[in-house]
Amino acid sequence: MKKQYDPRMHSAEHILNQTMVRLFATDRSFSAHIEKKKSKCDYRFDRKLMDEEIRKIEQKVNEIIGADMPVTEEYLSKEAAEKRYSLTRLPDDAKGDIRIVRVGNYDTSPCIGPHVKSTKEIGDFHIVSASFSNGILRIRYKLSQPE
Repeated sequence: MKKQYDPRMHSAEHILNQTMVRLFATDRSFSAHIEKKKSKCDYRFDRKLMDEEIRKIEQKVNEIIGADMPVTEEYLSKEAAEKRYSLTRLPDDAKGDIRIVRVGNYDTSPCIGPHVKSTKEIGDFHIVSASFSNGILRIRYKLSQPE
């Protein structure tokens, strides 16, 4: 049985990943566990986050959510996608055209999961905890219901 991602949480993951890239020049998460109630993303990092950095991440993610950006998709040949994106998080058996998900003008990445149509559908983003161990930063987050 294929894993079923929650579209709101999965779309928030994309925004969180791009926020980490922009604020800390890190790669996107190398591992994620996306659930409806609470999710987590793991990043290769060199330290724990300071409280003000956690607040800054939350603020930026919520700013993008509040901007009501469209979430769209396009398809690229696998060869074209490999030139522009890392395909390491896609299943090994991914063949043919690769689906690229775009969150407004903020994030673009290959993805097979379901997404909202607009960031306003996500709800407020809140980091529940952030921990650091052995070069891995883990961010756990939850969402409130959109208004």
